[in-house]
Amino acid sequence: MTIDAGSGAGDNDDLVDGDDWVSLPNAVRNFSPWAQVQLELAAVEPAETVPTEPGIVPGWRARTRGRLTDLLGEPPRPVPLSAEVTDREARGSYTRHRVVFDSEATMSVPCYLLVPNGRRAPGPAVLAIHGHGPGKAEVAGLQTPEVAAAAAAHHGDYAHRFAEAGYLVLAPDLRCFGERADPVPPDRYLCDANLAAAVMAGRNPLADNLHDLVCAMDLLSDHPLVDPRRIGVAGFSYGGTMSLFLSAWDTRVRATIVSGYFSSWKAAHRVPYNMCGSQVLFGMLGQIEHVDLAALIAPRALLVESGREDFLFPIETATESMAELAAVYAAMRAPTHALEHHVFDGGHRWDGSSALAFLDRWL
Repeated sequence: MTIDAGSGAGDNDDLVDGDDWVSLPNAVRNFSPWAQVQLELAAVEPAETVPTEPGIVPGWRARTRGRLTDLLGEPPRPVPLSAEVTDREARGSYTRHRVVFDSEATMSVPCYLLVPNGRRAPGPAVLAIHGHGPGKAEVAGLQTPEVAAAAAAHHGDYAHRFAEAGYLVLAPDLRCFGERADPVPPDRYLCDANLAAAVMAGRNPLADNLHDLVCAMDLLSDHPLVDPRRIGVAGFSYGGTMSLFLSAWDTRVRATIVSGYFSSWKAAHRVPYNMCGSQVLFGMLGQIEHVDLAALIAPRALLVESGREDFLFPIETATESMAELAAVYAAMRAPTHALEHHVFDGGHRWDGSSALAFLDRWL
């Protein structure tokens, strides 16, 4: 411990004259917890660097998945999904169903299931994961004032657009969003409040949401109008977080769209308020990076969307990480165009101009 007694100690010198008390007139002090993490981030070394040699990649990927498994912890005990349809509404070229299923004995998941009217046999499907905002209602294109404003800001009604293009789409509410949002005062951020509650119970919100999405994949895979070999995942912002984690974890995902997220922990944490209680795993720094998660998707198809003006997930870091990732895809002899980086003019939003062509190619 070092404490600067300063120049005005005067008659109180005897009170501040301990062995650990020194005068440091030019000392640089830090009072910011965020800045402290920044300083520690600067010193973090990755557990392993991303390899490029084909013979090394398989073993490295196995160790990376092992680190991810350790970070996620023990998954909840499986329960029957017990899915039921509670409501339905015709939406032009498709019908929107409200579906509820169980992911744990004490937790249920509300979803919208968008089924094209012409679907009569098993075909392609997309799990559409929302970002921060009103939840599944935004990606499904509901027209309430709150939802419409969010969709306009983010171009976030991509589940609706996929369904209009002929895909069967499942859009669940993640924990803390939509129908799963608990009441909090206006000055409290629900993701962070939920992290505090989850820690008390020995849980992690990111791992909990990942478990819910694996159960959503189970629901899609078992649906009579879905070909389980033709399922894609798409998400923007926090939905991009969960799309990346889910596709790294669940090999049933054939094609993945990560929009407004892919970069690195270091780059994302340069903005103090960027990371939230639903996007972190205890002790993850140095253990697993964005590029490591994406490497677990290879050689399956991955489309990354990045806005040139997205200050939350900077384009420079995204480009560097994509270059590292491309070496892994090449080492694994992935199919041509399995990895795409779509860069668009704009900020933190869903673009989607390449999304349908990408899904059509792979699903």
